[in-house]
Amino acid sequence: MQIARTISEIRKYVAQARAAGKTVGFVPTMGALHAGHASLIEAAAKRCDYVVASLFVNPTQFGPGEDFEKYPRPFEKDAHLCESHGGHAVFAPSADEMYPRKNLTWVTVDKLTEPLCGQSRPGHFRGVTTVCTKLFNIVGADVAFFGQKDAQQAIVIRRMVADLNMPLEIVVCPTVREPDGLAMSSRNQYLSPQERKEAPVIYRSLQRCAELLDAGERDAAKIVEEMQKVLGQTPALRTEYVSILDAESLERCDPIRGRILVAFAGRLGSTRLIDNIMVDTTAK
Repeated sequence: MQIARTISEIRKYVAQARAAGKTVGFVPTMGALHAGHASLIEAAAKRCDYVVASLFVNPTQFGPGEDFEKYPRPFEKDAHLCESHGGHAVFAPSADEMYPRKNLTWVTVDKLTEPLCGQSRPGHFRGVTTVCTKLFNIVGADVAFFGQKDAQQAIVIRRMVADLNMPLEIVVCPTVREPDGLAMSSRNQYLSPQERKEAPVIYRSLQRCAELLDAGERDAAKIVEEMQKVLGQTPALRTEYVSILDAESLERCDPIRGRILVAFAGRLGSTRLIDNIMVDTTAK
């Protein structure tokens, strides 16, 4: 396992892989890795000859009062997970390495960043798109792998790559879940034991949506109402949004048609949780 702390180091390692005729896969993460990240590294290892994972808690995507300072950073554990699941190199830069001076250049994606998490986290996606652009430029991979749990992020990044003609393929891999349905997330470790028991209600609400769609329901307002009834079984859960949107434009669609994103965000205690499902209603 190669460990790079600087931009010049990771570029050297990637150049060596390229010189050996290898294709390069990239898994950008903020560390605190779990089985969901492992699945992305494994997918990259199946597709590409040389896999780089970044471990970088990006300060520009955190807002005031968010968990930047306490975000877990278990480097040794993360590096071991990367290696054991097929990774070849870890890029773990400092904030000073990535932002050596006050940043004056930003990458923004309009419209797609406005709904869902964009409403409550102003500036978040500007930080995400900017750091991903920097990482893509630094690593120079052929394929980058993202998880479906962060659906809005994946949609935004895919559009950014297309609009800017980046020579990079974006692959979005399925959400990995706990046995009780809770989507795996680095922030799940913030949950108290009681909150952890209650959190699967989120996935049950998404399952209820899928059941209604299977039964032919296409009234978005009715489906959201039924989902909220399920979520209401856990009074401690404070819902931020339950939305049904077009899976490409992220515009509201009522009546429901085509491929849709059904997305949730809310808080249990101080922990913000998100989850979603994609459904192609044309096949139903």
